[in-house]
Amino acid sequence: MVVVGAGAVGAAVAWSAAREQLAGEVVLVDPDPGSGASRVAGGMLAPITEAWPGEQEVLELGAASLARWPAFAEAVAADAGGPVGLRTEGTLQVATDAADVADLDRVVEHLRAWGRDVERLSGREVRRREPALGPAVRAGLAVPDDLAVDNRALLAALTAAGRARGVVTARRRVTRVLDDGARVTGVELGDDVLEADRVVVAAGAWSSALHPALADRVRPVKGEILRVRARRSSLPPPVRTVRAAVSGRPVYAVPRDERRVVVGATQYEAGFDPDVLVGGVRDLIADVERVLPGIADYALEETAASFRPGTDDNLPLLGPVGPSGLVAATGHGRNGMLLVAVTVDAITAVLRGEALPDAARPAAADRWAPGARTVDGGTTGARTDAG
Repeated sequence: MVVVGAGAVGAAVAWSAAREQLAGEVVLVDPDPGSGASRVAGGMLAPITEAWPGEQEVLELGAASLARWPAFAEAVAADAGGPVGLRTEGTLQVATDAADVADLDRVVEHLRAWGRDVERLSGREVRRREPALGPAVRAGLAVPDDLAVDNRALLAALTAAGRARGVVTARRRVTRVLDDGARVTGVELGDDVLEADRVVVAAGAWSSALHPALADRVRPVKGEILRVRARRSSLPPPVRTVRAAVSGRPVYAVPRDERRVVVGATQYEAGFDPDVLVGGVRDLIADVERVLPGIADYALEETAASFRPGTDDNLPLLGPVGPSGLVAATGHGRNGMLLVAVTVDAITAVLRGEALPDAARPAAADRWAPGARTVDGGTTGARTDAG
C-alpha cells in the first residue's frame, strides 16, 4: 500500500495502517516529509472557536475528531516513545470593536442553537483570566475544551511511531496515481513506477493533480504565519490559545514551550505563490499587537507561508473515490491538525473494507460523484471497496 504525502494526515494514516497490519508493506512517499502545511500550522484543535453560522457539518466533524484526539495522542506517543505536544490549557476567543463583538454574539447564538454552550465574558473577565491581553479587548468566550497541539512535535512523533511500526518512507515525488480503468495499479515516480493495489492520497493542496477523480476538488489557499519568542525582559506569553477578531480580520496566538508563540494566519487565494509578503506580516503583527500588546517586545524567529488544501464546502475528502483502491484523505483546509484523529479512524475503517464511519460521512470523497445522494438519502460514503 502507498500513502502519498507525509504531512500529519498522511503520516498518521500510514502509521495506523501499519499498526493495524492492513498491508504487507506501507510505503509513505513524499519528496520532503513534514515540509508542507502541517509544518506551518498553528496547531489549534478548536472546533467551537472555528464555528461559523452555516457550517454545522464542519463543526460536528471537528467535534467528533476532538473527542478522538486523547486516544489518538496516547497511541501515537506509545509507539513514538515520547509525547506528541498536546496542550490542554484551552482557548479564549476575543473581540476588539463593536462589530467584532456583534459577530461574537452571533456565533454564540448559533452555537447555543446547535446545542453547544459557551461562556460569554466581558473584556474585564477575559483579561482577568489571561493578563497578557490588552485593554482593546472588549469581550470574549471561554472554551476550555478547544485544545492545541505543537504541530512540529506531532510530526516528529508520527515519524517515530511510523518507523516503529515498519512504515517505509520514500523521498520521491509522485506525479500521478495509475489505474487500469477499474483498479489502482500504483503510482508514477518520474520515470519509475511503484506498484500498489491501494493508494491513499494525502497530498494536501497538491492532491487534485494526482488523479482525474480528484481533479478540481482541492485548491491551494495560501496562509502566512509568524513564530515569535518572549525574551527575558518581555511580558510572559499567554497560557491559553487566543483567537481574536480585529476589525473583522481573524488572528490567533498559540503558545508553545520555551516562551514561544505561533501567530497566524493570513488566508487568501494566490495559487502556489510561496513568498511571504510584507503586507501579510504587517497585518499579522498589527492585529496581534492590538490583542497582546506585550508581543511587540518579542523576538521574531520565523516567517513562513504554505498552502491549505481547500474544498468548496470546507469539508475534507475522505474515503474511496474513482477506481477501486483509490482512497482520499485530503482537503482538510484550515482544520488539518484538528481532523487528523477522525481522518485516521475513517481511513483505517475503509482500508479494512468497512463503510465510512457515520461521523465522517458528510466528508465522503465521492459525495459529488454522479448519482451520489446526500447523507440524508443514506448512500453517500457507503461504498466500502478500497481494494
